[in-house]
Amino acid sequence: MVTRLSKGLAAFGTRSLLTHTIMAVTFTGAVLSGLFVEGQLGTISFVAFVNFTAGMWVCQSIHSVGSAAAGEDYDGVLDEVRQYVQ
Repeated sequence: MVTRLSKGLAAFGTRSLLTHTIMAVTFTGAVLSGLFVEGQLGTISFVAFVNFTAGMWVCQSIHSVGSAAAGEDYDGVLDEVRQYVQ
């Protein structure tokens, strides 16, 4: 199981899709907790989700720069999604 998972994550595009998915889920959590959780808990939850999303954004940016420096061809996450759909 671990080797199959690690082989699947070997491609940069797959890892990029994974980080973008995590960012989408955590940002959605921020919006939902900001709208539906009342009081101080809602504020703290919103800020925590936004901070985690921002951290993932920084990780994705560093990941993209490292990929470009290694000479891998990467045109963005939308092109990766298009490749999976076609």
